[in-house]
Amino acid sequence: MAKADREGLSWGYRVGYRIKWLGMHLYGPAQLGDAEDPHRRLERQRAARVAAARLARETPQ
Repeated sequence: MAKADREGLSWGYRVGYRIKWLGMHLYGPAQLGDAEDPHRRLERQRAARVAAARLARETPQ
């Protein structure tokens, strides 16, 4: 995983994310569109969290 994908995310969050991701991969629904797919939703939430951390870091206090 590239550093850019994990910046601003705590170690605990990253571990929890991987556990959720694996659970969705093994036990999630077979086929859904991107809008309904819980695996894709999890990825979008993570991307939003990384973007928020980048914005917070770049914004002067």
